Amino acid sequence: MAAKKNEKYPLRIESYGSSGEGVARLEGQAVFVKGALEGELCSVQLLKVGKSAAWGRVDQVLEPSPARQEPDCPQYPKCGGCQLRHMTYAEETEMKRRRVQEALRRIGGWEGTVEVIHAAPTPDRYRNKIQFPVADGPQVGFFRARSHDVIDAPDCLLQPLPATRLRTAFKTWMETYHVPAYDEKAHEGLIRHFYVRVNRKGQSLCSVIANGKKLPYTQELIDILRQAEPDLVGVVLSVNMDKTNVILGKTYKTLWGQDFLEDTLCGLSFQLSVPSFYQVNREQTEVLYGRALDFAGLTGEETVLDLYCGIGTITLCMARKAKKALGAEVVPSAVEDAKENAKRNGVDNAEFFCADAGEAALQLAQRGIRPDVICVDPPRKGISADVIEAIVQMAPQRLVYVSCDPATLARDVKLLAERGYHLQKAEAADLFPRTHHVETVCLLTRNTD
Repeated sequence: MAAKKNEKYPLRIESYGSSGEGVARLEGQAVFVKGALEGELCSVQLLKVGKSAAWGRVDQVLEPSPARQEPDCPQYPKCGGCQLRHMTYAEETEMKRRRVQEALRRIGGWEGTVEVIHAAPTPDRYRNKIQFPVADGPQVGFFRARSHDVIDAPDCLLQPLPATRLRTAFKTWMETYHVPAYDEKAHEGLIRHFYVRVNRKGQSLCSVIANGKKLPYTQELIDILRQAEPDLVGVVLSVNMDKTNVILGKTYKTLWGQDFLEDTLCGLSFQLSVPSFYQVNREQTEVLYGRALDFAGLTGEETVLDLYCGIGTITLCMARKAKKALGAEVVPSAVEDAKENAKRNGVDNAEFFCADAGEAALQLAQRGIRPDVICVDPPRKGISADVIEAIVQMAPQRLVYVSCDPATLARDVKLLAERGYHLQKAEAADLFPRTHHVETVCLLTRNTD
């Protein structure tokens, strides 16, 4: 008898899916159950039934797991920011460690064990950048899961308290002066997003993303933000008048103060503008980069190549332990930021150039440079076939792979193994507590026989 949509079934949750949902089986089909924990017996209402899988929600927990906890956020699970507040943090980190290990075994064909996950000292208040969507009301908060409906959120347990205070002040300004929110369907209205970045010292930088080239009551906005947060260093207008889901605009205007924020990471100083890419969990990023540096095994005699180098954070960390560090990045503005960051930190053995991985290999070959170690920290899609080919051609002894997606990492590990690079060890790091995301750092070495 086939499973039916909207029907309820008692199901034992056997494992977890890639987004932290529980996985059960019904009549040979996998059933993905949001909000269910491994080991639980749940009454599950099916919301969608496909040919090979089904999706459902927990109607009632019949036998709860000891790892189940009452969510500590009033917006959960309506808000799409967190997926795991119904489980203990210990359960979450073990789930993530196993997720990385199972992907490397199932997809990557690796027989080793991911023995370590570096858990966060605290799973809350870690984000140093927050982007609040704005809707009519005004609603200033976060998107409902899998939608663009904005949930008004007075606070978020992932954000630092300066962001909470600034968000409240910004909403008060909109209410007081009747500043219209942007309507993405009609492409009308003004305020699209409110953005806050906070550094290690607690200083903050704000940006208002607007469907217009100027704001009304600008001085009043500056005054209320400064009063709410005395350590505010600047307010920037980001102009975005395009019909797009991209948050930031292409032009910026400083309304008050400075248009950047200084922060420290791994003992290095970085200057961050509104669009600068920067890891949102500073403390856990230092753990991750520290492990990458250990995996690189640098003695001071090596040449290191950092592909996808961004603003140069990993490159500059490697440069302190290497003879020479090279960073390649396809985004021109990021390359300029990386060069400036090297100057700021007095690092004179780092060089940055604008190129993709294939171009980087060609340029280095023409200069007779062969890196001893290559580090990659690619986007979620992983590294492409031409990048793997470029790495193989450059033939470094060690490859350090930092990944934000276990599935694409595992795929690449298998492809690299076919070209002579074998995974020696892998460790997971939790940079995004209470969400389903997990980072991994791996060491691959080249066969010499």
